Amino acid sequence: MSTAVSRILDRLREGGGLQGRDIANIVAVSPATVSRWSSGKAMPDLKTQTVMAELRYVVDRLAEFYTPDETRLWLHAKHPMLGGDRAIDLIHAGRTEAVLAIIDALDQGAFT
Repeated sequence: MSTAVSRILDRLREGGGLQGRDIANIVAVSPATVSRWSSGKAMPDLKTQTVMAELRYVVDRLAEFYTPDETRLWLHAKHPMLGGDRAIDLIHAGRTEAVLAIIDALDQGAFT
């Protein structure tokens, strides 16, 4: 049976090109834990679910501009408009708004 969490994880894999270990690193758990969430054998706490939902939103926004593989690279790359930080690190730290601001700039036609 599919859960909301497993559907989010599927979306991150399909739309964002993210692997289980990528998601595990972003939410600070083991890849095995992500696997248990995917299978519905366990559920993340509310804070982790929130981070995953924010990550899904970012991935969905990036899908407007990039393929899944490009999205994964974009999330992992240091970005000059983020002060040299990586988007995944900012999302993990609860600073998703900064990442979304860069995506909004993409949407407005600014090259990032």
